[in-house]
Amino acid sequence: MTLLHKKRNQLKIVSVMLVLTSFFLLLTSFRKELTADELLKKVKAKMDKVNDYVATGKMKTDVVFIKAPIANIKSYYKKPNRFAIKRDGGVSLLPKGGVSVNVSSLLLTEDYTAIDAGKTTLGTTAVRIIKLLPLSEKSDVVLTTMYVDEANLLIRKASTTTKENGTFDMEMQFGKYAEWGLPDKVLFSFNTKDYKLPKGITLEYDDGSKKPELPKNKKGKVEITYSSYVINKGVSDAMLK
Repeated sequence: MTLLHKKRNQLKIVSVMLVLTSFFLLLTSFRKELTADELLKKVKAKMDKVNDYVATGKMKTDVVFIKAPIANIKSYYKKPNRFAIKRDGGVSLLPKGGVSVNVSSLLLTEDYTAIDAGKTTLGTTAVRIIKLLPLSEKSDVVLTTMYVDEANLLIRKASTTTKENGTFDMEMQFGKYAEWGLPDKVLFSFNTKDYKLPKGITLEYDDGSKKPELPKNKKGKVEITYSSYVINKGVSDAMLK
């Protein structure tokens, strides 16, 4: 075979490879995009691998009128919806009313209508926006908006509006426990004018006084940074009390 024939054969091979690659890319571009329901089911399936965990971390409560130093905490979770945070001392300012700083709480039931609300980016991460409308009239949650990292099946951010406790935002940062859908950091924010303290609880303010109600129009933030998780090793009922 002459050198010219060899070059022609090589060009033919390259041409075939280019055609096949182009065809594959074309098929990929026409691949059916997951619906909002299908995507959430995949996210939930990933989180459902976690039956329980004990997480160690630190909690910072950023509310100017409350004395709350950075505290060492442990978070306890047990499927499907048992969750508790225990800290060295003080009151954990974590709203009730169907909202939790536990990511798994966002998809506890399928009793909702999921609406695809487009795409955006959070930082450099591409996310799908999905709105959840509860079907039950008894639900305290009115609307939850999720920002889902489709490539990694992670909920990066969620905003929940409730009937009784206003709107809460939760942002998650993931690292070494991302394969379990568990965040390294959770930033939980709320407006104190909408937050209702549980009956019988008072908080100590910077002036040393005791006040039964939170000041109005203040923004509260709770930041939890987890250093480690112990996953699927068992969590007793006593740990959750």
